[in-house]
Amino acid sequence: MKRKILNVLSALFGLMMVNSGLNKFFNYIPVPGNLPEPLVKATAALVAINWLLPLIATAEIAGGILVLFPKTRPLGVLVVFPVMVGVLLTHLCIVPDGWPIALILWAVLGWMIADNWSKYRVLIA
Repeated sequence: MKRKILNVLSALFGLMMVNSGLNKFFNYIPVPGNLPEPLVKATAALVAINWLLPLIATAEIAGGILVLFPKTRPLGVLVVFPVMVGVLLTHLCIVPDGWPIALILWAVLGWMIADNWSKYRVLIA
């Protein structure tokens, strides 16, 4: 039962990452008009560095697709992890309103890491 729940949560997590990455390329989700000024400045800085936003979007899409499948999930988690660090720091430091969603995503990410810990131990040792 735990495996099925993890698979469903991982699939939702992966789809959210793919959606977020695709939105960076195609801008199909409307941006709210009442964004905090620090977030607008941070986003403008990301856009000013021409290669950074496409790199983040590509990492989200590739990592999200890899997370969808249990066999490639450990690699997908490694690809998405730096993006999720940015998401967490953004919501903790710049836009505190979104931290509950960020923490839920981190809980799912933590569960995926814990589930594949034996595969990551080799990288740390």
